[in-house]
Amino acid sequence: MYVADSRATASAAGSVRPPAGRRLPTVAPTVLALGTVSLITDVSSEMVTAVLPLYLVAGLGLSPLGFGLLDGVYNGVSALVRLAGGHLADRGGGRHKWVAGAGYALSAACKPLLLVAQTLTPIGLVLAVDRTGKGLRTAPRDALISLSSTPETRGRAFGVHRAMDTAGALLGPLAAFLVLRATVDGYDAVFTVSFCVAVVGVLVLVLFVPRGASAPLDRSATRATLRAAFALLGRRDLRRITVCALLLGLATVSDSFVYLLLQRRLGVPDRWFALLPLGTAAAFLLLAVPLGRIADRVGRWRMFLGGHLALLLAYGLLLSSWHGPALPYTVLFLHGAFYAATDGVLMAAAADSVPPELRSSGLALVQTGQALARFACSLSFGAAWTAWGDRTALTGSAVALTLCGLIALALRPTTPERPA
Repeated sequence: MYVADSRATASAAGSVRPPAGRRLPTVAPTVLALGTVSLITDVSSEMVTAVLPLYLVAGLGLSPLGFGLLDGVYNGVSALVRLAGGHLADRGGGRHKWVAGAGYALSAACKPLLLVAQTLTPIGLVLAVDRTGKGLRTAPRDALISLSSTPETRGRAFGVHRAMDTAGALLGPLAAFLVLRATVDGYDAVFTVSFCVAVVGVLVLVLFVPRGASAPLDRSATRATLRAAFALLGRRDLRRITVCALLLGLATVSDSFVYLLLQRRLGVPDRWFALLPLGTAAAFLLLAVPLGRIADRVGRWRMFLGGHLALLLAYGLLLSSWHGPALPYTVLFLHGAFYAATDGVLMAAAADSVPPELRSSGLALVQTGQALARFACSLSFGAAWTAWGDRTALTGSAVALTLCGLIALALRPTTPERPA
């Protein structure tokens, strides 16, 4: 059993204990720097994500099953390397920044390759490499955020980071929309501009994100090995969090499918499709910080499950007979609320159950389970849409989300969360 050393924890990855009588800053500079990197990078990635469904389905003529396969690759293949990224960042200490930087650089290098990929196989390979970069960077980045924050303010720190990240997600589709309207070869121009923006994000990471100091852990601390990482699942709360994230991920329909469903329901013209993610991003940006602060007070697991309830309500509206003008706004608001209540909150909850020297590896375990589940959901949803239609596929997902939510409620972590 790991016994935390207070001096080690205070100095881990740039988290410094303030002198007596002084309060720790609400949000550490490391969190703000990483938020800036994520903002810029999300402008780049969301430019591609905003046009990719329409580019593949309408432009290249892929079936829903073919798109489901590619979308699963785009969102799930990173699971194969998340553990590797977390393990590399933990070994030796202080490598979080450079492992994350390698992931950002790899994703940036993939953007111009979309200019020459025109069929299913090469596009799938490019997207797989891009998501490999995301897999490498996610756990080290989140570990830096958690290690730079106190347990009492961890939800708020993740909320601030996700809000900045989502500001980029808000600007990305808007940039893609403007590029598509201003150029003749719209998709090629979007991919080119996306690459240039991604390079700027990598430069900001290298120049402005602190490296982070390795923690002078005592001899009782666990060494960062793969065996030690998997042994973390022996911790009851982390195991339950991982299982619940996996179960709920199995019923979480991909964003791209949500937007395609909304477009079909409302008859949105193709040229306006890239603007649909703006609604999700705007709600995420508006709610990420306040919901993170509330999660610190009322419990992160309650907030996490509440976010999935918002997603279930969005599914219900898409299946309902309501055709009012407020339908798209309500669905996208609920979709954004789901992310605001779950994305950073899940990492904050998992960080409470992982020691500092294995923080990247522990968070990667949770992320891996969730990513694999969402990969499976994309494949199954695309297959169900192709075989039985979009309404039947969404109905099945709604039923599955209800059942998985009830199981997650029963399996919730038992350790009381520390109040803010």
